[in-house]
Amino acid sequence: VSGFSHHWTGATDCRTTSPEDLPSVPQVVASPPSLESLSCASPSAGQVRPPEPISYVTLQEQRCVLSWFQGWTPAQRERFLQDLLGKAVPGKVCTLLDSLNSLQVRDRLPNIFECQLRLWTQWFESWGEEERNHFLHILEEREPAFVAHFYSSVAGTAGRA
Repeated sequence: VSGFSHHWTGATDCRTTSPEDLPSVPQVVASPPSLESLSCASPSAGQVRPPEPISYVTLQEQRCVLSWFQGWTPAQRERFLQDLLGKAVPGKVCTLLDSLNSLQVRDRLPNIFECQLRLWTQWFESWGEEERNHFLHILEEREPAFVAHFYSSVAGTAGRA
């Protein structure tokens, strides 16, 4: 990303900036540069690409879910674990049946926890793989025992049809 920051540090007074002080604009731009071309290190054949940055909106969504998680009861955390497990290994966990059983016709409005789970699902579905991994990483930093239990539950699904 060399070349961008030094253009902004020199001009402290807008009145003294002339058009010659501004960076030149390329006349023909076919497409925006790729992340690889903006990288400080030149990519080598065996190098793994760095992860794409997480968007501000996604970070806020993830912080929100983590905040909710801190206030959830052990039973709510277990329900969240089952939901997370169903998202991680779809088709190997009976979460769909569990969800259908929990959708009984009720005369009451959904509680806050149910609304939080609905938002969590909407947000999670909009996140890319890197963003999902980032969420799990920051959850692991805050709640290592919960994430260890999640990983052991995922491992327990191996071999299931």
